[in-house]
Amino acid sequence: MKKWLALAATAVLGASLLISGCGSSTNNASSSGAGSSKAEVLKVAANPVPHAEILNQIKPLLAKEGVDLQVIEFTDYIQPNMALSSKEVDANFFANVPYQNNFNKDHGTNFVSFAPVHIEPLAIYSQKIKDLKDLPNGAKVAIPSDPTNSARALLLLQSAGLVTLKDPTGLTNTPFDVTSNPKNIQITELEAAQIPRSIQDLDVAVINANYALPAGLNPTKDGLFVEKADSPYANLLSVNPGDENKPAIQKLAKALQSPEVKKFIEEHYKGAIIPAF
Repeated sequence: MKKWLALAATAVLGASLLISGCGSSTNNASSSGAGSSKAEVLKVAANPVPHAEILNQIKPLLAKEGVDLQVIEFTDYIQPNMALSSKEVDANFFANVPYQNNFNKDHGTNFVSFAPVHIEPLAIYSQKIKDLKDLPNGAKVAIPSDPTNSARALLLLQSAGLVTLKDPTGLTNTPFDVTSNPKNIQITELEAAQIPRSIQDLDVAVINANYALPAGLNPTKDGLFVEKADSPYANLLSVNPGDENKPAIQKLAKALQSPEVKKFIEEHYKGAIIPAF
């Protein structure tokens, strides 16, 4: 009899624990489901500086709009577009219109670019001279190797009086389009991210601001010659065709062009990065 009572008590206790366990599992699933229904995940590829920094600033704004912004960082100019093309991300934020137009042409993509956010002034830097008038004959000069920023760098060298180009305003010039080179400077194309690491081996280097800043170089303070603010190279959002009208993408664009972002850019980068809206 005692044995039977013990078995019955054990069965009741087990049933009680089972019911309790089922109740707990149901609550967790409900909580998780409620959380996921409140926020739509939006993945955006970006370079670390300044793009990811700017995106991180708008996470609270988007959270209020029901968007869970996830920033995926890449340190080059190729992978953000490859990730967008394969739809690993919903958008990217790192490039300008001329760059994306060239990429679309070369890779058969049809990215839609819109919502300009900022301009990263291209600048000429040196660890060997303090003024371009002191640049020696035959000086070694590095510029970015991607077609868009190579042409952009050549225009900057022309504005600085170092070269003359076949098309003085063209966005597709290459080093072969240099028609006058009074100081016979030796122009070398390097991958943009590599140039700051190679500056000690060069007389001058043309560096994009997103790579200059992490290297401790500020165009307004350290640049020997800086690109003007009316540059056509504003950095903006890019998405796959048709996605530009999605509500979450529209919320992202609005947040990136918000007064909060403009204030952050002006106060945090102090002229090294310029708002484009």
